[in-house]
Amino acid sequence: MSASQPPRSPESPKPPRGTDAPTLLVKIFGKDRPGITAGLFDTLAAYAVDVVDIEQVVTRGRIVLCALVTSPEPGTTEGDLRATVHSWAESLKLQAEIISGTGDNRPRGDGRSHVTVLGHPLTAESTAAIAARITSTGGNIDRIFRLAKYPVTAVEFAVSGTGTEDLRTALAPEAAGLGVDIAVVSAGLSRRAQRLVVMDVDSTLIQDEVIELFAAHAGCEAEVASVTEQAMRGELDFEQSLHARVALLAGLDVSVVEKVRAEVRLTPGARTLIRTLKRLGYQVGVVSGGFTQVTDDLKERLGLDFASANTLEVVDGRLTGRVVGDIVDRAGKARLLRSFAEQAGVPLAQTVAIGDGANDLDMLNTAGLGVAFNAKPVVREAAHTAVNVPFLDTVLYLLGITREEVEAADGLVD
Repeated sequence: MSASQPPRSPESPKPPRGTDAPTLLVKIFGKDRPGITAGLFDTLAAYAVDVVDIEQVVTRGRIVLCALVTSPEPGTTEGDLRATVHSWAESLKLQAEIISGTGDNRPRGDGRSHVTVLGHPLTAESTAAIAARITSTGGNIDRIFRLAKYPVTAVEFAVSGTGTEDLRTALAPEAAGLGVDIAVVSAGLSRRAQRLVVMDVDSTLIQDEVIELFAAHAGCEAEVASVTEQAMRGELDFEQSLHARVALLAGLDVSVVEKVRAEVRLTPGARTLIRTLKRLGYQVGVVSGGFTQVTDDLKERLGLDFASANTLEVVDGRLTGRVVGDIVDRAGKARLLRSFAEQAGVPLAQTVAIGDGANDLDMLNTAGLGVAFNAKPVVREAAHTAVNVPFLDTVLYLLGITREEVEAADGLVD
């Protein structure tokens, strides 16, 4: 050793081995129990190997543990290591397989995405079709992970080698044909940094159309419902339809507001969605073509950070049949999303919007991730992704939040 290359101290890191350095893939299979992982690496430690990679999964009580390690140092035979590992595995009634090779895992291809699949149920047929479609785009499935088993089965595919938009385009028709929901988002830190979620209210956060609840008290529910449906399909200008419907409420006593608030039914999973997001540090808001007389109450009850809607005019204790202030329409919802994001200090690319109607489309397309929730066909086709199960908290899985994390958040003390 030359004077210019002093010996490394024991604390100095070892130089990285070349990509062609010999390595061993150690695979362990069998019934899971505490101590298997520690036991395997304790066994390997006797041969002074370095850990290159580890992957472990437990399914229905069966463990698959894979360890990629460097080959033993000179002076130690690989045969001894193999014999020792097999002996250890047999003592625990496990199976072991050791494969010789060189180097690390092959580099992942450019373009990385998370493909989240929601099924109710998730069938083998649909899983096969999704995997085949990913492959057809040039993508490689690097890892599959279950996010939830109820109220839907949610699994996540980590995919590399193809662009997110290409994947999204290829998988959208597959989802429609298979009857599953598929969301495709870019991998990276920004996914977990989506810190603002903004929702529509009617038929999204709640199961009702608020104006129809008011109309029921005015005796014109059927007429209002017909106009609402046309507006949500994009067949009518929203502002014109709003004025026409509100005019039918003229003369109602303002006491009807409390009755309508009591009649509002939250969508299944709404409380769980909001509670989990808040406990994980997200900010949450609502925008509505409905009325502040209801959204202000929802904001207080659910602990929302933002809420904006139209306001019914009240004079002398009665509804006048008019609204006051700026109209919250399709363009208004997108404008409010931008305003909420600015107030929250969150880039638009890190926002999530959820809605069901045509007047939500600008908002859905403005957000970093737009989710069509049990939406009209025109909305499903235009949004980034669609959820067609009746549980609002399934949106959490699209953000990479697992059911276990939801339950852990529920266990936190407020």
